[in-house]
Amino acid sequence: RVFGRNAAAVSTALRGAMAHLPVDINPRTPRRNSFEVSLVKEDGSTVELWSGIGKGPPRKLKFPQPETVVEALKSSLA
Repeated sequence: RVFGRNAAAVSTALRGAMAHLPVDINPRTPRRNSFEVSLVKEDGSTVELWSGIGKGPPRKLKFPQPETVVEALKSSLA
Protein backbone atom coordinates (compact mmCIF):
# COMPACT_ATOMS: atom_id res chain seq x y z
CA ARG A 1 0.00 0.00 0.00
CA VAL A 2 2.71 2.48 0.90
CA PHE A 3 4.34 1.96 -2.52
CA GLY A 4 1.06 2.64 -4.31
CA ARG A 5 0.34 5.72 -2.23
CA ASN A 6 3.78 7.17 -2.93
CA ALA A 7 3.56 6.26 -6.62
CA ALA A 8 0.23 8.10 -6.86
CA ALA A 9 1.71 11.19 -5.17
CA VAL A 10 4.72 11.27 -7.51
CA SER A 11 2.51 10.63 -10.53
CA THR A 12 0.20 13.49 -9.61
CA ALA A 13 3.14 15.86 -9.10
CA LEU A 14 4.66 14.90 -12.47
CA ARG A 15 1.36 15.35 -14.28
CA GLY A 16 0.90 18.72 -12.59
CA ALA A 17 4.35 19.89 -13.65
CA MET A 18 4.20 18.57 -17.24
CA ALA A 19 0.63 17.90 -18.34
CA HIS A 20 1.69 16.64 -21.80
CA LEU A 21 4.03 14.01 -20.34
CA PRO A 22 2.57 10.48 -20.15
CA VAL A 23 3.14 8.80 -16.78
CA ASP A 24 3.08 4.99 -16.45
CA ILE A 25 3.16 3.26 -13.10
CA ASN A 26 4.89 -0.13 -13.26
CA PRO A 27 4.82 -0.78 -17.02
CA ARG A 28 6.84 -3.93 -16.15
CA THR A 29 6.87 -6.04 -13.01
CA PRO A 30 8.68 -3.94 -10.37
CA ARG A 31 11.58 -5.06 -8.22
CA ARG A 32 10.49 -6.26 -4.82
CA ASN A 33 10.68 -3.63 -2.06
CA SER A 34 12.07 -0.96 -4.36
CA PHE A 35 10.85 2.44 -5.45
CA GLU A 36 12.34 3.96 -8.57
CA VAL A 37 11.30 6.69 -10.99
CA SER A 38 12.72 6.76 -14.52
CA LEU A 39 12.27 8.96 -17.56
CA VAL A 40 12.16 7.20 -20.91
CA LYS A 41 13.12 9.68 -23.59
CA GLU A 42 11.84 9.70 -27.17
CA ASP A 43 15.05 8.06 -28.41
CA GLY A 44 14.49 5.12 -26.03
CA SER A 45 17.19 6.06 -23.55
CA THR A 46 16.36 5.93 -19.84
CA VAL A 47 17.29 8.47 -17.18
CA GLU A 48 16.88 7.53 -13.53
CA LEU A 49 15.17 10.37 -11.65
CA TRP A 50 14.99 8.62 -8.27
CA SER A 51 16.05 5.34 -6.73
CA GLY A 52 15.29 4.27 -3.19
CA ILE A 53 17.43 1.17 -3.53
CA GLY A 54 20.16 1.31 -0.92
CA LYS A 55 18.39 3.97 1.15
CA GLY A 56 16.99 3.45 4.60
CA PRO A 57 16.34 2.38 7.24
CA PRO A 58 14.12 4.06 8.16
CA ARG A 59 11.81 2.93 5.40
CA LYS A 60 10.54 6.45 4.68
CA LEU A 61 13.94 7.29 3.13
CA LYS A 62 13.14 4.86 0.29
CA PHE A 63 10.46 7.23 -1.03
CA PRO A 64 11.10 10.65 -2.57
CA GLN A 65 9.31 13.89 -1.97
CA PRO A 66 7.29 14.48 -5.16
CA GLU A 67 8.91 17.91 -5.59
CA THR A 68 12.34 16.27 -5.69
CA VAL A 69 11.31 14.08 -8.61
CA VAL A 70 9.76 17.03 -10.46
CA GLU A 71 13.01 19.00 -10.10
CA ALA A 72 15.02 16.01 -11.36
CA LEU A 73 12.65 15.73 -14.33
CA LYS A 74 13.00 19.40 -15.20
CA SER A 75 16.79 19.25 -15.04
CA SER A 76 16.82 16.11 -17.21
CA LEU A 77 14.71 17.79 -19.88
CA ALA A 78 16.69 21.04 -19.87
